[in-house]
Amino acid sequence: MPVPTKEQVIEALKPIHDPEIRIGIVDLGLVYDILIEDTGKVTIKMTLTTPACPYGDMLLAMAKRAVEGLDGVTEVEMVLVWDPPWDPKEMCSEGAKDLLGIW
Repeated sequence: MPVPTKEQVIEALKPIHDPEIRIGIVDLGLVYDILIEDTGKVTIKMTLTTPACPYGDMLLAMAKRAVEGLDGVTEVEMVLVWDPPWDPKEMCSEGAKDLLGIW
């Protein structure tokens, strides 16, 4: 069975929204990297808007479940990173910046 593409993983992650900000984790720029191995293992490096985010565990679990549902995925590893620190001016999509009032 073929493994998913990076684009398919991103599409699976797009519906996951930060409940406080109500913007998707992809548009917020919280997903830093996606590594897909030939075995079907997917490693996702992501961050949170702040280390004190009360929804961190929930967001990581939701992201993992979303990617586990893709055809060809055998394992999902979530890696929470803090470097580089999340910066909405640099990491958010243009649409997210508009919603947040960042210009």
